[in-house]
Amino acid sequence: MSALIDFSIFPVDKGESVSPYVTRVVRIIRDSGLKYKIGPMGTTIEGEWDELMSMVTLCFKELKEDCGRIYMSIKVDYRAGGSDRIVSKVKSVGGSL
Repeated sequence: MSALIDFSIFPVDKGESVSPYVTRVVRIIRDSGLKYKIGPMGTTIEGEWDELMSMVTLCFKELKEDCGRIYMSIKVDYRAGGSDRIVSKVKSVGGSL
């Protein structure tokens, strides 16, 4: 089983630059042991559903400690029987570019 999420979370009450808060979240993602790729507008993460949702919850709780308003976006692509889709989905369109 493979689920991919495209995940973005950041505070909206901390001024123009929120990179210190995003860095805190990326540490949680990195420490989760899940496969991930950071992009300019979010992070793609691959894993089991429960692992992914637990990691999302940890990220939210981390920012909730000192952020009064948080924006979060999650897109999910689930595929039964899939694996290493964080790489294969990109490769599958690479030949047509």
